[in-house]
Amino acid sequence: MRLATLCSALLLGAAPVCAETPRIATDILPVQSLVAMVTGDLAEPEVVVAPGASPHSFALRPSQARALEQAQLVVWVGPELTPWLEKPVTTLATGAQDLRLLHVPGIETLAFRDILAGEEEDDHDDHGEEGHDDHDHVGHDDHDHEAHEGHEHHHHVGDTDPHAWLDPRNAAVWVGAIAEALAGIDPEHAETYRANAEAAAAELTALDARLAEQLAGAADARFISFHDGFQYFEHRYGLTSVGTVALGDASDPSPARIAELRERVAATGASCAFREPQYNDRLLQTVSEGQSLGFAVLDPLGSELTPGATLYPDLLEAMATAVAACAK
Repeated sequence: MRLATLCSALLLGAAPVCAETPRIATDILPVQSLVAMVTGDLAEPEVVVAPGASPHSFALRPSQARALEQAQLVVWVGPELTPWLEKPVTTLATGAQDLRLLHVPGIETLAFRDILAGEEEDDHDDHGEEGHDDHDHVGHDDHDHEAHEGHEHHHHVGDTDPHAWLDPRNAAVWVGAIAEALAGIDPEHAETYRANAEAAAAELTALDARLAEQLAGAADARFISFHDGFQYFEHRYGLTSVGTVALGDASDPSPARIAELRERVAATGASCAFREPQYNDRLLQTVSEGQSLGFAVLDPLGSELTPGATLYPDLLEAMATAVAACAK
């Protein structure tokens, strides 16, 4: 991992004095972006899950393992999203502070659901949940994910939907928690981190207001997506999904589920089908065959966006634009 340094020449002609800045590992690009909002120029957070890969199942590579080994702070959603990452965080990032965003007080979390089974999204909590069951999971990179016929594999940890970054109100809470974690390992720059977090929270609040206005006209639209990864976005902006090919953990669907989803699309008059770059859309095409569905891309990970502090707001704005356009 390339280490960031702060260098300054104290006297004219003197050699620069360099101080190592905090080494930070993050799980996914949206989390890296939120951390970058707080660090500014003081550090360069690393990301473990490669762009274009699914966080639900990913094989840790040597470069990502090194990022964890060298980290002083690990910021990640938690094992609810990446169960395979919990053991490496424990065994490789020894001595690092472990910030699990789903467990930060003050956020709103939603329970896993299955829309086709009639489980609604009303079951939610007002803070991160503790005490989830822990299961080791050896993942694989499913960029070319294909569903297996005849069965569904469920590999999420606990009952909480982990896609909580898709509600910017949660992100506004998280930047404050990130700032406090950084202040603890780099007290010299504590006030800078806190000021950056305060500015980021204000930016996220303004972003939330813009998205709410942009999506106000999409409330009557009905859509489907590959996996149930957008519940927080729907819940925040009053949108309606009528079904998904896969559940929120991207587990493999059965043929019966595909047939049921086709019937649901026809019965509800759904108008939009949302593809995701991380997954093969063969089954989504199967569901859509012969139906009057428009296609658009929703990327909850920002895999095609430029990493850094602007990625998170760019991600949500791109999703809102896609939803609003498809709902017309």
